[in-house]
Formats: sequence, structure tokens, C-alpha cells
Amino acid sequence: MSLRVSLGQHSLARPGSVNQDFHGAMLPRGAQRAAKGIAVALADGIGSSRVSQVASAAAVRGFLDDYYATSEAWSVRRAAQRVLGATNSWLHAQTMRSDARFDKDSGYVCTFSALIVKGREVHLLHVGDARIYRLHAHALEQLTDDHRVHVSSQESYLGRALGAGPNVEIDYRSWQAEVGDVYLLATDGAYAHLDAAAVHDALARCAHDFDAAARELVLTAQARAQATGSEDDCTVQLLRIDALPAADVAQLHRQREGLAIAPTLGPRDRFEGFTLVRELHVSSRSHVHLATDDATGQPVVLKLPSVDLRDDADYLDRFVLEEWVARRVDSVHVLKAVAHERARRHLYVAMEYVEGQTLAQWMVDHPAPALDDVRGIVAQLAQGLQALHGKEMLHQDLRPENVMIDRAGTVKIIDLASAHVAGFAGLAGLAGMADSTEQGRPLAIEGTLQYTAPEYFVGDGGSVRSDLFSLAVIVYQMLTRQLPYGLQAARVRSRADVSRLRYVPVRHFRPDLPAWVDAVLRKALNPEPAKRQQAASEFVQDLKAPGQEFVSPRRAALIERNPVRFWQGTTVLLAALSVVLLGALVLGR
Repeated sequence: MSLRVSLGQHSLARPGSVNQDFHGAMLPRGAQRAAKGIAVALADGIGSSRVSQVASAAAVRGFLDDYYATSEAWSVRRAAQRVLGATNSWLHAQTMRSDARFDKDSGYVCTFSALIVKGREVHLLHVGDARIYRLHAHALEQLTDDHRVHVSSQESYLGRALGAGPNVEIDYRSWQAEVGDVYLLATDGAYAHLDAAAVHDALARCAHDFDAAARELVLTAQARAQATGSEDDCTVQLLRIDALPAADVAQLHRQREGLAIAPTLGPRDRFEGFTLVRELHVSSRSHVHLATDDATGQPVVLKLPSVDLRDDADYLDRFVLEEWVARRVDSVHVLKAVAHERARRHLYVAMEYVEGQTLAQWMVDHPAPALDDVRGIVAQLAQGLQALHGKEMLHQDLRPENVMIDRAGTVKIIDLASAHVAGFAGLAGLAGMADSTEQGRPLAIEGTLQYTAPEYFVGDGGSVRSDLFSLAVIVYQMLTRQLPYGLQAARVRSRADVSRLRYVPVRHFRPDLPAWVDAVLRKALNPEPAKRQQAASEFVQDLKAPGQEFVSPRRAALIERNPVRFWQGTTVLLAALSVVLLGALVLGR
């Protein structure tokens, strides 16, 4: 036996307007249905916003795409709530970047309700005032709470919704599924005018066509609304459970305990449908292997957690996050996760194999590269960062060893294990994954110290400008084979330390470069984030076509232009002053 359902969906906008509702469902087959289940979801935008239909569509599409990209090691609750937390942060960020930041009622805000049927359980996720019901013979059992605050009998407002704030509380429930159960998901424009009798009547008249039944319910709701003069968008989803899989003790154990940690593997070993070829990298935290997919012959990179860390829950949470991040980001300049439908028994990450060299090796081969060569690499890196930043994520460990250049010259950001995902803050099991500070104290630095922005060291947390700082350090190192602050930056522990950082001009090592290159890099590497370029794309543009700000900057002090001459001159001046003072003392006697 396997999980089978009947599904029907329909939505209509109120006459003469844009539909602010959005709905969708995923009914995967095979191993993915067993691992992640079946999901249905709907969202309803707030009427005061002209972009709420965008929010609704993004919420449903984002949830369905991202939930199925999460690790099989995560429970349904953990996976769904983290996906919704990330979606909420993205929606709120869009509002804060638009004119709606001055009027949140016109922002990217919507309600959200979803059901996930996995194995023999039903899981409910909900925020807002759409509703989920279970159908009984003579009644609709409401399974969700309306997050609406009533000011009076005539006035109320939505108290909780996706995108309304930087964080959101998502209601969650689960219960045992039963064959024959029928669930109704509906927005307020529909459920306000429907009852159990209407649902039973629609199902009876439309026999086995659930889409037709959903359409009948929407038309009924709209007709009743028009009769009372209260038109609204109407969306209905009907879900009936037709069959459930047999209980599997081994499967239930895996769900409780998570996926197993693989033993130490070697060349020619068979593992989860892959054949290992050779080790690529081994450390105390993970083992990385080149392998071949037995089904397709495709080369892949398998990353497995170290057996020694099998009891480190935070590390394992971050480990599974890496593959999810790779699945969420669609960019040729960010390493992709390998998609496959096989059920998993062990915890591992499968990524595309990039045949080429790391940027670190490229720098060894090109000790004094031309500025145009550096521009080409940096432009691609910036595109990869923008793809991450567009999903409200930070890389946090950008360095030459985490950049690959393939044989066609395509640059890819790899190793997403340190990524920060907005919306994961405060969620149990992922402590330290989202915020870099706790009660004002700096937590462990995720990135490599030499490339980490100073704000992390003093507990301020990161931003897109922190990734920009790391990118600028790489550019500086590509041009000079040195670090812009030497080893000072890695020793920062206080704001006083930050104020003492002294930038070493690029032209000190590469006098052949234009003076404006130093001005552009000095800005990107400013210890104060607010004084850097706003985005990686702006930094790239400055390197290609520097503006007046960089072409005619203030004349740098001699200590910056030529430190050796400055100290030579200072030494001569002090020596002369000593002679004068000595002469004065002699004459004074």
C-alpha cells in the first residue's frame, strides 16, 4: 500500500479585480512521496496592498519548492517551519526595500495555510485567517485559529501574517491520518459563505471530479457573497485521503532518530546508489569524495559528516542545511545540489562535480594578474553572491579555497555549510545558524578569520556588506598576494581594535595599477559596513567604471602613498631635531 489522495482546487477573483489569493499542491511520486509526503497550500494577500498577490504567489511557490528541497533528516515540522521562516524574512525584506516600509499595510503580506500528508500522519501549518476544516456528516470542524484581532463588533485587523515582521510564529499541529477523511482549505472570501451541506452537495454532484467540486464551491460562495453585497476573492482546495501506507517499524525508527551516519568509506565502495572513486578532501569535520551515480554515470561530489561528530546536533543541522541552500539558489555561479529520487538511509550531501581548480590555485599560477582578468572573476563571484543575497542568505565563508574555476572559465562559489539563512533565528536545533550574536556577545566565527568582516568579531552580526568585505579581500589578495590589513583583522576583538586597523595600499605592492583601484578597494574594505558599497554589484561596477569619487580622490597622505619614504623622512627630521636640541644644551652651559 502507498499514500494516495484525491485533490481538487479552484480560485476566482472578485469581479473586476486582481486575484490576491494563490494556491498550489505537490503530489510527488515514488521515494520523494515516501520521504516528504503530499503538500497543499494556499495564501491570501491583504486587501490594502497592491502587491499582496505577489506575496501570496511567492509564499505558496516558495513553500512548495523549498520544503521538497529540505533534507530527509529533518522532521516535517522542522523542515516546514524553517522554510516558512525563510519565506517570511524574504517577504519582509521586500517590504523594507520598497515604499511600503512607511506603510506596512501596503507591503508584501499574506496569510498562509498548508496541509502535509506524510506516511500515516497529517501535518498542519498556519498563520493568518484562512482556514482548514475537516469534513463531518453534518459539520465542518475548524482545525485552525484565526489570527485576527477584534477591536469592536465592526472592526478587526490581521494580528499575524507572513511578511508582517522580521519573524513570525507559525501554528503547527499533527495527527494520525484516516482513510476517507476529507479536508477543506479555504480563504475568507469562500468559507464565510460555505457549510458542510454545501461541501457534501458539491462532492455528490461532481462524483469523482474533485476539481469540479472545488469549482462548484467557489461559485456557490461567490453567488452567496454577491447576494449579501460582500464580494471577495474565493479559493477552495479539497483533499481526500484514499489510501495510506502500511506502518513500517524501521521507517518509523528512522523518522525518530534521523538518518544514519555513514561509516568511513574508500575507493570502489558502493554507497546509496553511488560508487566512490577517490577522496577529494578529508578533515576532522567531513569527508569529501568523488563518486559516480550508478544510475546515470554522472560524476558527483559526496560530502559525509565525520563519525566523530555524530552526537553534535548543531553541526549535523548545519550539515543538512548546505544541500538545502544549494537547492534554493539557482545560479550558474553557485554550486548546485544533485537531484535524485532515491530514498536515503544515511546522512550525506550530493553536489555537482566541478572539474577545474580552486581560486587559491589560480592565484599561485597567476601571481601578478592583469586587472581585466581579476575583473572577470570578480564579476562572476558577485553574481553568485547576489543569487544568495536575493534569497536573504549570506555565504559567510567566502575565500579562495571556496571558489572553483572550471575548464570553461566559469567561476562557482562552493561550500555553503556556513551560510546564514534569514528567518532561522530563534528556531530550536539551529542555534547560532542565523544570528552571529547572543545577548551582545560574539559567537563562534563561521568563516575563515583572514576574510571575515570586522563586524563579526565585535558581535554586530553580518549583512550583504560583510560578504562584500570578504570579496574585496579576495580581490586585494589576487592583485597583491597580501592581505589588506595584514594579520590585524583576524586579531580584532573590540571596537577599539577595529578603529586601529590600518589599510595597506595596493600600490605599495603593485605600483603599476591605477590609483583609483586603491580608492575602490579602500571603500569596500572599510572597517565600518555603512561606508562600503551597498552591494557586490556596485563594487563590480566601480572596478569597471570608477566614478569621480575614485578617479579624483583626496590626495593620500605620504604615509599611505609611500610608508618607507615617510619613515625615512621622519627619522631624518628627528635626527636633525636631536642635533639642534643638543647644540642648545651645549650653548646654554
